[in-house]
Amino acid sequence: MDMAAATVRPVFTTEHELFRAQVHRFFEREIVPFHRDWEHAGIVPREVWRKAGAEGLLCPMLAEEYGGAGADFGYSAVIIEEIGRTNASGIGFPLHSDIVVPYVEDLARPEKKRDWLPRMARGEIITAIAMTEPGMGSDLKAVRTTARRDGSDWIINGSKTFISNGQNCGLVIVVCKTDPAAGRKGISLICVEEGTPGFTKGRNLEKIGLHAADTSELFFDEVRVPAENLLGEENSGFSYLIRNLPQERLIIAIRAAASMEAMLDTTIAYAKDRKVFNQTVFDFQHNRFKLAELKANATMFRVFADHCLALHMQGGLSIEMAATAKLLGTEMQNKLLDDCLQMHGGYGYMAEYEIGRAWADARVGRIYGGSSEIMKEIIARTL
Repeated sequence: MDMAAATVRPVFTTEHELFRAQVHRFFEREIVPFHRDWEHAGIVPREVWRKAGAEGLLCPMLAEEYGGAGADFGYSAVIIEEIGRTNASGIGFPLHSDIVVPYVEDLARPEKKRDWLPRMARGEIITAIAMTEPGMGSDLKAVRTTARRDGSDWIINGSKTFISNGQNCGLVIVVCKTDPAAGRKGISLICVEEGTPGFTKGRNLEKIGLHAADTSELFFDEVRVPAENLLGEENSGFSYLIRNLPQERLIIAIRAAASMEAMLDTTIAYAKDRKVFNQTVFDFQHNRFKLAELKANATMFRVFADHCLALHMQGGLSIEMAATAKLLGTEMQNKLLDDCLQMHGGYGYMAEYEIGRAWADARVGRIYGGSSEIMKEIIARTL
């Protein structure tokens, strides 16, 4: 999406757009030139997080007393859109700033907030949330990782997989059973810091996309943490997770919208430049009509995504509306990017071309944050 187009979107203010220009400059300077190297390395350097923290790009919604800007979600949306625009798929800022940190700010003990949150805002502590376990999938109540009380401590045992920011994380929220017999009513959220005895990080998982995003297995063997590391109330973790899922799904939808717009622009430019049979790819009516169809669909979803964003900023985004945005956004993104890749021909399958990397990166959107099938189930319950 070009910068000029963004200024006519009612959901954003002039202040949001000034922030967008700052974010754009940071990405063009500190991220875009190096992202391919990070894809080969399988991880984004921690120094990039510290640079982002120094420029105020982390935790914009965090209260000022903890080092944030006390801003609205629109500022987070600007960062998410820039990630989608540049296909900087290794940048885990939204998971940190907009998914994990809010749990800590809302639910942690006051002394823990004062200790952790300023360092999170500065990028000195990178965060993750450990939900998924081997064989568990989307079924949260099937969590097998346990935490038992021992005096003034919790002792955690279990394993997690597919954990984003897993290698870089300095603190992870562990979703665990504190009352194994109670199903989802026995789930709690407990923070574990890097370096705690018994907490180990497994291999950096090899994925078909998101190659610069560190994704790990995590293991907990008699990990002892203070009782104060519990977030909120014991056995209330499931309700906390459900409460925060709409924002997570909106993040995925916003990123999908920006990705569609950016990759469509890239494909139009390619089609107008690439010549076959003595004319450009764009000169063929079939291709022009296909691009027109993709443009119409991307525009339609952008309007809906902005509507959901506005609702969320007003506190009115429902669980089913967020599920709808996530479902439509990721399904449309995958279809659009596949069509754009096809128009690139053989070059679209080459990793050096951005469209191929974006296509592979987008596939997980239909799985993480709740699969498309789960989104349909959520929507179906309201029919």
